[in-house]
This record gives sequence, C-alpha cells and structure tokens, in this order.
Amino acid sequence: MPRLGGRDLAIDLGTANTLVYVRGEGIVVSEPSVVAVDTRDNAVHAVGEEAQRMIGRTPATIAAVRPLRHGVIADFEVTEQMLRHFIGRVHRSRFSHPRLIMCAPSGITDVERRALTEATMAAGARSVHLIEEPLAAAIGAGLSIAEPRASVVVDVGGGTSEVAVISLGGIVVSRSLRVGGYDFDETGAAWIRANHGLAIGEATAEQVKLEIGSVSPDATDAKWEVRGRDPVSGLPREVGVTSEELRRALEGPAREIVSSVRDALEETPPELASDLAQSGILLAGGGTLLRGFAERVEDETGVPVRIADSPLDCVALGAGQALDEMELLERTAERTGGALTALRRPGH
Repeated sequence: MPRLGGRDLAIDLGTANTLVYVRGEGIVVSEPSVVAVDTRDNAVHAVGEEAQRMIGRTPATIAAVRPLRHGVIADFEVTEQMLRHFIGRVHRSRFSHPRLIMCAPSGITDVERRALTEATMAAGARSVHLIEEPLAAAIGAGLSIAEPRASVVVDVGGGTSEVAVISLGGIVVSRSLRVGGYDFDETGAAWIRANHGLAIGEATAEQVKLEIGSVSPDATDAKWEVRGRDPVSGLPREVGVTSEELRRALEGPAREIVSSVRDALEETPPELASDLAQSGILLAGGGTLLRGFAERVEDETGVPVRIADSPLDCVALGAGQALDEMELLERTAERTGGALTALRRPGH
C-alpha cells in the first residue's frame, strides 16, 4: 500500500470530545462531540463547542445531542454530519476525500465497527483504518510497544474505559468497559437528587465532580454549593454537597473500572507480569484525572502508576503517529486478528 501523505487525518471520535490530527501539523480540532439539530427538518444548527453551550438551554424545536454513546455510534446520521463538519474544517473542498485513521474501543463489535467505518466514508473519507484506542494511547504516550516486554494502558474516556496489556506491537490481554466519565457525572447527579431532593443538569454534575469529586479518601473534606431545581416545587434551590458524600456516590463506577484493571493483570502471562514492576501502568483519558484515581489504582494493584504527559490528547497523537507506521500496524492487525481494519472507497 502507498504511504499515507498529504493532509490525511487521524480522528479520535470520542463520546465526550472529538480530536482531529493532521499529518505534519498535529491536532487542529479538539471540540465536544455534540450536535445541535432542528427536530423539524434535522438541519444542523451547531457542532462542537457552540452546540455544547446549548445543552439543556435549547427551545423545543432544537435538540443538542451527543451522537455517540459508550464510545460507539448511537445516531448514525448525526454522527455522519458531525464528522463531515470536522473534516470540512481541514478539507474545505467538497471534492477532497482524505484517508483517515479512526480510533475505536477495543471491545467494539463487528456491527459497531461497520457503522463507524460507513459513517466516516459517508462523511467524505477515501479510505478508513481503525486502530484500537489503547494501542493508540500507548503510541501517543511514547511507549516502546514493539519490544517483547509488557506495557499496561488504562484509558478512561467519557463513555468507555479500556485496559490493555501490550507487547510486541499487539494487545495480549484487554478489558473494555462501557463505563466512563459520564457515568461518574450521572451517579453524582442521581445521588444529589436522591439525598438532597435537587435535580441538576449535565454541566452542573460535571462541575461538581471536578470541584470536589474523588475516588480515594484524602485529608480534605470540601463542600460545594450546588444550584438546581426542586423536583417537587419546580423552583430553583441550592444545597451544600460534601466531598465525602460525593466520594460514596462515585464508588460504583470507580470500583468497576479498578476491578477490570485487576482482572486484566491477573490474566497477564507470568513472563509479561514480571515486567510490570518496572514499566508500571500508564493512565490516559480525562477520567483518570479524577482526584485520587491514580492512587486508588496503585493501592489496589501494587503496580506503580503514572499519568501520560497529555492524557486528553495521547490517543489522537498516537493515531496521528500511526499515519507514518501504517505498514507496521497492518502487519500487527494480521497477527493479532484485527487491531487495524480498513475500508476503501471504490476506485481507490
């Protein structure tokens, strides 16, 4: 296959954010995966940051939606329109058909894989190659994945969490959970409603999590005044929420993610497990920045943990670097049974 070149793209299409990497330029788009659609004629009003500001604030005729759920496509047509918009930010000519590398969860099904590639082709791509997110994160974080030694990546995104043990350029053991940052937001909002009788929106739930949320006990016990709506009276109200009670609220998703890390480590072959004391666990994705997450993983696994230098970007950066390593990744796909798959437009 000819080497990819020109303005070919790598896209990290996430439940929370979409990042577009242009070969030779780096990341040129990093915006929320949100689309504002007119419910009467399905016309797109806004995409990305502008649409994000509309969530919970739109009139009845406009819906601000996230077309991906748990890392996979929930609304095919809206995903296609969102991809077309982001690709158009780089390739303004409608006659331009770039070649793409798309990041995908390692637990994606064949049907979901086909939906992702077809949506990308419909958005104007000439050919589409899928790379598994943990592999991309490892490349983007600078790990030497081609060596015969184990590297462990834990990638917690908005909708999915990925755990992978990587050696010789392939994934040896993996776990893919449909639990991520939004589940922390939702459980926090549900806790506040159940214990304080206050209904809060998506943006407020995320803000509370960032301000006082944690998943391991610490010395601080902060309190945050949360504004929302009383479901009974329908009137605005404010309550104080402590970091201790929010920690209890977030325990469910946190325990599920950490358990999947332990399961993956327990399945790792002894020859590779011996490498982990030295190489440790690499954390990527915005969910791993939750206060106390790194300490919790290290305490429960006994393996040293470090956070990637660019945890929010390393999947997109790794996919971008993979543009230069296409032949290596295709050989890896043949050896591991599908780490990279491709779909091409007829005639190309």
